[in-house]
Amino acid sequence: MSANPGHQDQLTRLSQIDLAHLPADGGADFNRLIFEKSPYLLQHAENPLDWHPWGDEAFERARRENKPVFLSIGYSTCHWCHVMAHESFEDSEVAELLNQHFICIKVDREERPDIDNTYMTVCQMLTGSGGWPLTLLLTPERMPFFAATYLPKNSRGGMMGLLDLARKVAELWPDNRDRIDQTGEQIRTSLLRLEEAAGHGAALDEQPLRAARHAFLQSFDRHHAGFGQAPKFPTPHNLSLLLRIARRFDDQQARIMALQTLQQMRLGGIYDQIGFGLHRYSVDARWLVPHFEKMLYDQALAALAYLDAWQATGDAFFSQVAGEILDYLGRDLRHPEGAYCCGEDADTEGAEGTFYLWTPAQIREILGQEQGEIVCRIYGVSETGNFEGKNILYLEHDVVELARETHLSAEQLSELLGRARRQLLAARAKRIRPHRDDKVLTGWNGLAIAALARGGALLDAPALIAQAATAADFVLTRLRDANGRLLRRYRAGEAAIPAFLEDYSFLVYGLTELHQAGFDTRYLAEAANLNAEMLRLFQDDQGHLYDTGADAETVLTRGRTRHDGALPAASSVAALNLLRLGRLCGEPKLEEQGERLLSLLLTGVDQNPQAFSQLLIALDYALGPREEVVIYLPDDETRPEAMLATLRRDLRPRTLILLRRPGDREIEKVAAPVRDKYAVKGEVTAWVCRNQSCRPPVTSTEDLVETLSG
Repeated sequence: MSANPGHQDQLTRLSQIDLAHLPADGGADFNRLIFEKSPYLLQHAENPLDWHPWGDEAFERARRENKPVFLSIGYSTCHWCHVMAHESFEDSEVAELLNQHFICIKVDREERPDIDNTYMTVCQMLTGSGGWPLTLLLTPERMPFFAATYLPKNSRGGMMGLLDLARKVAELWPDNRDRIDQTGEQIRTSLLRLEEAAGHGAALDEQPLRAARHAFLQSFDRHHAGFGQAPKFPTPHNLSLLLRIARRFDDQQARIMALQTLQQMRLGGIYDQIGFGLHRYSVDARWLVPHFEKMLYDQALAALAYLDAWQATGDAFFSQVAGEILDYLGRDLRHPEGAYCCGEDADTEGAEGTFYLWTPAQIREILGQEQGEIVCRIYGVSETGNFEGKNILYLEHDVVELARETHLSAEQLSELLGRARRQLLAARAKRIRPHRDDKVLTGWNGLAIAALARGGALLDAPALIAQAATAADFVLTRLRDANGRLLRRYRAGEAAIPAFLEDYSFLVYGLTELHQAGFDTRYLAEAANLNAEMLRLFQDDQGHLYDTGADAETVLTRGRTRHDGALPAASSVAALNLLRLGRLCGEPKLEEQGERLLSLLLTGVDQNPQAFSQLLIALDYALGPREEVVIYLPDDETRPEAMLATLRRDLRPRTLILLRRPGDREIEKVAAPVRDKYAVKGEVTAWVCRNQSCRPPVTSTEDLVETLSG
């Protein structure tokens, strides 16, 4: 079921049905998915297919009835998932065939990344590519023997249709079980080999950073920025890495690649020029035509990259974009209870992008003839349109360059565009909104907490730090089971699913950034405790990390994701967490574990360094020089803003800050580096320690600048 005008109301209605009075098999109007919390599964609750959620019940039924399993994996804001749903899952002919010969299972990939990662790897092994919707055929023992992505209902253009596939498998199944089982076992063996290929460790040196810089330079699009050709994904952690490479090696090419890409993304149609925030990706090389869905993690990672760029350049363009993205988070993705929702759909009114598109007449009607003409000209709005007869708004240049074309000053044009944007935003708010997936995921909220906290600290916006703290408190209190074990998903009052490595590592990262922004000792303590729990649940004897906890379901394998995707690899984030917490807490053992994990993950990275940007960010930190600054306040009234501003003005990705207030015994328990520090002559005092050697304390920002540069 795709998003439609009444979709959100429908989800509300489904959640209010008295489930106790439904028959166990879902009845004629609903299938078993009606009992689920996932918005994606609820979208399919009225399909004529007899869907099951993932679980032992479905596989036991498959064994009992000797049927293969039809597994479909997607997510609620996925455009092609909606297409396949309309074509096939809402179709009675498809339903009759699949219900007769298969046990059908639906999975929300955002709730269960373990299932998705396992079977996506299978799809990539068998077909060379992947994507969503993800379509698998399994034996009752969960062994895959066929994989594909989107399938049309009927075969066309060389693409097998779902009906033909189902008929063929139904015909082969009774007499070919041995061959099918053998295929599944071979695939499982291959998965286990991948999981075991962790390597024995690589040296921690600069070579992978240089290899990454070279690889990015080779694929850089010198015309439109970004890397490779269409489609183009934001992948902001690539850009954060390039800015660190630029700093380490004083490399102008790395710097230019990152900054130009960030600029072109902001000017292009991939960026929502009216409501802010990034769409999922650009289908063309120019960053013009987006796939219109918006994901929480893209916003968080992009905000962090734009903040890096602002620190690296001092250019207000980048800080403004970071602020815009965080504004979008607070306005459109904030959950009523203070955490953050997963994302927004691409589709409204049965078509992709409708909510975001404009005609010249619509703009002139809202802004008036004169102002409307200026806005149309600036945003590339024409009568013919650039997307199915309508217009995606984009900018050819930034405001300074555009001002020259309109004979207005940059200030005048900026004021005009700001006023026009607010008017268009208000008008757009009256349109049918895209469906919002309102479940809360622990890991993705960890990234949002990091972005909000860091944005609040760098942009001098305490409200953003407060929003980050509210989200952190929500996750820490509402997303735990009775034993305190972290959980993955919250929706409609229910928290469920044991958290994965992604959830632990991203949340620890977010809490650490929250501590660095507001210096609340509680969040550093929570980060340290969760990090310890992560090691207990996910670490093996060699120091590597599994994706799935020792106490959770294993889907064929426990998984070890090493490379980045749209999200940075959880193990790479965990390595950086270990290194940083080791320094903040004064625990060398954590640093040793971080370096060991980093060494294991670096094995073979030189072959494709672009796939390991987050790991190389951790490597850059590990190579140092690592720096901690302890600021000691003489009393509770004195403020450290001048020194903090000095520390935050430049990109210093290997610098950590600890703040010691008078009488604060809690920080002494958590952060050993503060214990032997004190205020000099009753003044705010900064102690700069580099590579575990402290410089003489300083009491002025001028002396701090000199010490930092020494």
